Amino acid sequence: MLNYHIRPEPGQKRLLLLDQRLLPGQEQYFICRNADDVTQAVQNMVVRGAPAIGVTAAWGCWLEAAHLEAEGLGESRFWEQLLDEALQKIAQARPTAVNLAWAVERMRKVWQKNTPLQLHALADIWRNEAENIHADDIELNIKLGAVGAELLTDGDTVMTHCNAGSLATAGYGTALGVVYAAVESGKKIRVIANETRPLLQGARLSAYELQKSGVEVTVACDNACALLMQKGLVQKVVTGADRIAADGDTANKIGTHGVAIMARHFGIPFYIAAPCSTFDFRATGDKIPLEERPADEVLRFNGTQISPAGVDAYNFAFDVTPAALISAFITERGIFKPPYGRSLNELRHQTEDKA
Repeated sequence: MLNYHIRPEPGQKRLLLLDQRLLPGQEQYFICRNADDVTQAVQNMVVRGAPAIGVTAAWGCWLEAAHLEAEGLGESRFWEQLLDEALQKIAQARPTAVNLAWAVERMRKVWQKNTPLQLHALADIWRNEAENIHADDIELNIKLGAVGAELLTDGDTVMTHCNAGSLATAGYGTALGVVYAAVESGKKIRVIANETRPLLQGARLSAYELQKSGVEVTVACDNACALLMQKGLVQKVVTGADRIAADGDTANKIGTHGVAIMARHFGIPFYIAAPCSTFDFRATGDKIPLEERPADEVLRFNGTQISPAGVDAYNFAFDVTPAALISAFITERGIFKPPYGRSLNELRHQTEDKA
């Protein structure tokens, strides 16, 4: 599993992000020095995946505090306002993944708890908190993987949609974390990685990290899912999530809803693997904001126009899978099965008690 794609540079006030836009062909790092850099990295898909952008957001809060201090603004009476505006910008970089706002809110609470505070002291506290969030994500996903591995049988082929592995988290994975844990336990597991149009996170990223980890992987066109299921080539489907509503409706990469419908038709279990921080108990599925990205991501490929000039494109980045199509939620706190009105309410109480 990869663990070097989000890393603060030792002795420097910089964050290095493995540029996922260039994988698998090139391993280059995008350097973040402040909140603007982090916001740009999140918006432009340098880093993506709900847990990963949450961790990156936490580091971004620290970077901005350190940046303002380096600019000599620590003695200014305006630094709190400037910092607050920067945090808002990070939190709003992308609308669907709840982890982004969750991480910024966690950093805000640390700030509020320690007010009044000088800027340099806040930067030190925030660096420690970002480190905690980073380490917590890896630990939680390892636990989640171990929980979910129990649902996989030796010899299974698991279909996944988009990348929900090491690259989408701080370093272990949610959906692919389940696969990694099962393999580590001695089970023989194969993965079918749906290519995931239009940016090919499955073909480029899931296949890249699975191969590096020694897990057998085959890439499939998104529109081959039904045929592969019909042929009996898929035993389980496991995906990640960007936001899970209180009713169990789940936002994930566009196309996930269709995969869930096909899995139900062919009697294949469809699981969502996500940490508890991905649950938004304030929302229902119909209230989840669905990001629309630039049409050129669909109309162009590697810089080449592939559709006639003047033609527009729909480019919703996410869809919402109804809870009725989800066999179970895999979390670090256990497996939650229908009826979700009861089980997710229990999870909500658990997380509220912890908070």
